[in-house]
Amino acid sequence: MASTAYETIILDNLSQAFERSTPDLERSTGGIWKDGALTFRAFGQMCCVGPDRVTLSGVRSADPRAVLVSLYVRCAGTEPIQAMPFQAFRDLPGSMPYHGAFSANSEQVLIPHVSRIKEAGRSITKKFDGADGNMGDVSMILYPLPKIALCYICYLPDEEFPAGITILFSANAQSFMPLDGLADLAEYTSKEIIHIVGG
Repeated sequence: MASTAYETIILDNLSQAFERSTPDLERSTGGIWKDGALTFRAFGQMCCVGPDRVTLSGVRSADPRAVLVSLYVRCAGTEPIQAMPFQAFRDLPGSMPYHGAFSANSEQVLIPHVSRIKEAGRSITKKFDGADGNMGDVSMILYPLPKIALCYICYLPDEEFPAGITILFSANAQSFMPLDGLADLAEYTSKEIIHIVGG
């Protein structure tokens, strides 16, 4: 029996997700069915999802990241990811009520770490199966989930302007996760970046 609110949400999402066939789940998530679980990378870790569990790096998880994984498995459509053109959170339909929280929790928290993000860029992109971008002073395209890309654009401080961070979403991100989930996905990706750079 689920003992926390997170576990309840996770199990409900997984119950709905696993009503679909295994091939459909593989197509929709970009995962592979292996040893009784759907396997893919999530938040830079190996993730295994079964009808009653989410594990990250081999450890059963019932935290917000596991909630997001279960939501992704439940909601992801079967179409391929379309990365370009990347779009700002404010341009996603229905995003207005979430603007303030998204900016504070996903972007502004990274501003004190911009210089270290530049230094650790290769480590960050490697962990998230990503690549360097070509915007701002530093930019990275990261994959916290197989079919959702986030583009982090970093601006280093200078004599005229303070440091800044902008996060953009792949063009069809909402085909794989609802809007509130996307906001949380960026937040927990940013938290992992802070962990990587030693914040």
